[in-house]
Amino acid sequence: MMRREALRAAAGLFGVASISAAAAPALPEAKLLERDPETYWARIRKEQFVLPEWRAFLNNGSLGVAPKPVLQAVADFLYKGASMNMPDGEYPRWGYETLDQHREEMAAYLGCRKDDLAFMHNATDALSTIANGIDLNAGDEVVMTDQEHPSGKSGWAVRKARHGIAVREVPIQFPPKDPGEIADRLISAIGPRTRVLFFSGMLSGTGVIAPVRQICDAARAKGVITVVDGAHMNGQIPMRIDALGCDYYAGSPHKWMFAPAGCGILWGREEMLDRLWPAIVTGQWDNKERKAARFMSMGTNNRAIFEGMIAGVRFANAIGPDRIFARIHSLAKGVRERASKLPYLKLMTPDNDSMYGSLVSFEMPGIDGEKFGALCKQRKIWLIGAKRLRVSSHIHTRPSDIDLLFQTLEESRT
Repeated sequence: MMRREALRAAAGLFGVASISAAAAPALPEAKLLERDPETYWARIRKEQFVLPEWRAFLNNGSLGVAPKPVLQAVADFLYKGASMNMPDGEYPRWGYETLDQHREEMAAYLGCRKDDLAFMHNATDALSTIANGIDLNAGDEVVMTDQEHPSGKSGWAVRKARHGIAVREVPIQFPPKDPGEIADRLISAIGPRTRVLFFSGMLSGTGVIAPVRQICDAARAKGVITVVDGAHMNGQIPMRIDALGCDYYAGSPHKWMFAPAGCGILWGREEMLDRLWPAIVTGQWDNKERKAARFMSMGTNNRAIFEGMIAGVRFANAIGPDRIFARIHSLAKGVRERASKLPYLKLMTPDNDSMYGSLVSFEMPGIDGEKFGALCKQRKIWLIGAKRLRVSSHIHTRPSDIDLLFQTLEESRT
């Protein structure tokens, strides 16, 4: 009996030690960034993330990497919740609570009002809520680009199958010459039956940034509701949600905002929130005085994820969003420049660097895909794409990771 109790106690101590081991040291001084930027960013990766040296991670656009302060915040909350030792006797959950302080801090980072913002599980959750929550009748039309992510398209496909709405996709040519080309295609596609215009603020497959405000202003002038899939925007490019001009917006903090998987955001213009029906409900679902928070009334959920999300916001603010963007955009420009010089690659990313952030995409007509995939697996390069490759880097990406990618491409030529 005593031996079992001793082992149990040791396991508990090991768990606490493991959480403590995830703690990160203080960030390097900003002066180091000015003096020696590569050393600064190398230290950020080594000291603030748990990525192993052998991993070349170039797929941040699918799922980002949470830094140590985020892991610490999640683990701490789970531990406090399990011990029922919450501050001020709080209940260790969300799903009924409005989490006002959390939303206030997130709203300041995103550039919006707290009351217009709700926490969800991911962008898919938010987009499905929006698609199912807008009043549409049979024959009403939703217009979107032909480049939308399945998570964005599928909510409208359900409405088409269930309620008989029409869904029309507008083809986008790549690479587009300028932002106006995308705007013209979408705006000119609005017809007499169009009720909703849905599009990505940054296209998932290529990283091309759409002129969101121009499109939304034109659509509103025609009485059309705008829904923006912003999964790749927050944390990757400088922006404010309240400056986009859209009616509804969905985001994925787990991609570029250092958040753990399992959290998302839904935003709506104040006058549009009352018109949106919630998809998952519990008590208070119809209390419109709660504003966006009524879309968070969905039953018991894991609040530790949102403690991690807020820790990710604080981590980003501590480094500086402008510094983060400058670094990741510089890496992307380098990738695009190198790809543009290789005859066996076909770029999908425009040469205008204001039209992309840290996502660069190209087709690989001169590459043996099977050999390339095998070499990436062997060399621990994590990417997404087969015929079309999407390279998405963040502040933990090393120049040597990008060098290894291009070396692998060169060795995979047909």
